[in-house]
Amino acid sequence: MVSDVQSTASELAAKSCVPCAGGVPPLAGDELDGFTAQLPDWTVADGHHLEREFGFPNFVQALAFTNKVGDLAELEGHHPDIYLAWGRVAIKIWTHKVDGLTESDFVLAAKIDRLER
Repeated sequence: MVSDVQSTASELAAKSCVPCAGGVPPLAGDELDGFTAQLPDWTVADGHHLEREFGFPNFVQALAFTNKVGDLAELEGHHPDIYLAWGRVAIKIWTHKVDGLTESDFVLAAKIDRLER
């Protein structure tokens, strides 16, 4: 996986998620910090996964956003955990094969940020 910690959020969003075959270490240290800085609305939890909650005025709009995230996940071949509730959607992203974060997790998060709400 190619890393570019100097990329911007829009540059991350322009990339595609790359399937992980495993056997590579998850992001850590300065490399993880560099990617994290590009997505200030996301939280890195325990150095393991990305989290973000989105608010909506009602259930219908939250559901519509959930469906957009689902469509994006299918296109990218990278599937987050999604929690839908009235007026909110919580998302967790990590790469299961490495049990941690990879560049693709940040790419997907940047793409989710660009979805119309």
